[in-house]
Amino acid sequence: MISIQSVAHRYGDAHNISFKDWEIKDGEQWLLLGESGSGKTTLLHILTGILKPSTGNININGTSVYSLSPRALDQFRGRNIGIIFQRPHLIKSLTIAENIMLAQSFASLPENRDRIHEVLDSLGIADKKNTYPSELSQGQLQRVSIARAVINKPALLIADEPTSSLDDKNAIAVLNLLLQQSGLNQATLIVATHDKRVKDAFTNTYELK
Repeated sequence: MISIQSVAHRYGDAHNISFKDWEIKDGEQWLLLGESGSGKTTLLHILTGILKPSTGNININGTSVYSLSPRALDQFRGRNIGIIFQRPHLIKSLTIAENIMLAQSFASLPENRDRIHEVLDSLGIADKKNTYPSELSQGQLQRVSIARAVINKPALLIADEPTSSLDDKNAIAVLNLLLQQSGLNQATLIVATHDKRVKDAFTNTYELK
């Protein structure tokens, strides 16, 4: 269960953004919809433990996120929140497997090569684990980003604008992968976007005005 209660954030003395309360049950799939400037990025940063709100509370599976120490918060984020960015952020000098292994390390989890193979195999790229990012296509790199996000079986999987730069065919393919992976890993999924093409794939929508 993920709960957002009375959350607001103030930028300087003038700009205040308030968010309506939001209750998300385990395993649900949500669309976070909002135009540029609506506060979508702010809410994402608050949800992922990057930005402490001025007021309010974020609770993930019984843990009050902002009551944790900075070190505990980093570890909690690594174990419980997977993030897929619009563009992959991979270390070019490391293999695909090594890039994913870093996510295990940051969460203070033991190296698990079997889990890495399992996730890459579920995404159809197990044969790429010993290659380098420069050797992969954009579609394959996006699958690696998904693999890295789900490797630690997070309770919450967040995709930030995953389809905005894609044509219709590839946008649908990425959406299907996200929905499939959230189901396989029993993760709650939030896809944040202003891309209205993805709206029909979700029954749950949280919209920012």
